[in-house]
Amino acid sequence: MTDLSQPNLQGILPDKRQVAASFSRAAASYDSVAALQRAVGLNLLARLPDGFVPQRWLDLGSGTGCFSRALAERHTASHGVALDLAEGMLQHAQGVGSGAQHHVAGDAEHLPLRDGCVDLVFSSLAVQWCSQFSSVLSEAARVLRPGGVLAFSSLCVGTLQELRASWQAVDGGVHVNRFRRFEDYEQLTAASGLEVLELQRQPHVLHYPEVRGLTHELKALGAHNLNPGRPTGLTGRARIQGLLQAYEHYREPQGLPATYQVVYAVLRKPDPSGH
Repeated sequence: MTDLSQPNLQGILPDKRQVAASFSRAAASYDSVAALQRAVGLNLLARLPDGFVPQRWLDLGSGTGCFSRALAERHTASHGVALDLAEGMLQHAQGVGSGAQHHVAGDAEHLPLRDGCVDLVFSSLAVQWCSQFSSVLSEAARVLRPGGVLAFSSLCVGTLQELRASWQAVDGGVHVNRFRRFEDYEQLTAASGLEVLELQRQPHVLHYPEVRGLTHELKALGAHNLNPGRPTGLTGRARIQGLLQAYEHYREPQGLPATYQVVYAVLRKPDPSGH
């Protein structure tokens, strides 16, 4: 049995090529169903240190460019780089105008950027797909200037717990994406050499009239089941009915809940000069 408590989730998280392809396919539909993503990103923006004005920023996992645009609007004299693993997302962002001066296809664990080139690395709901999160942190530290800030949001264990438990009641298969523990984020950020200004977990709960609303949204986001070991082929009608019945046990007056456990973090690279 694989130990999901390990910070390194190589072989547990989806293959990055599949993640990139899935999000590229979802580029056109993503913004229409991304209310949670917008809310989380705005919460992350609000957590940036007071008075912090980056001259150069990196939007890491920039997607359709929503927060590249927000960063450009907040810091009109700044210079921005939008970086994403999914080239389809970058193409979409360029088509609608992202606010970034450069669009780069790249991997958060191996940034194609020089040392000390940005003041801010901003990443909202992207790094949960990275199996080597320690590499994400070390790469962010490398490209940040002294005194620079890494602000990220991610997802941790407990996300989509209702959907996961409902599928477990049906067949025990891997139907829902897996995520790192919050304790692993605590350990890895503490060991990163960056100063942890903020690290917290906050649940966001969405409600749907029916299960199909949730599963349709996950597919439109490109965030449906990409796990190794996931069932292949069509899901039988009996199992779908079993899922619907199991999920009904969670129904609340507002509808069927879907809980996202969101990690918010703000870290700063030490400045030996004290500036």
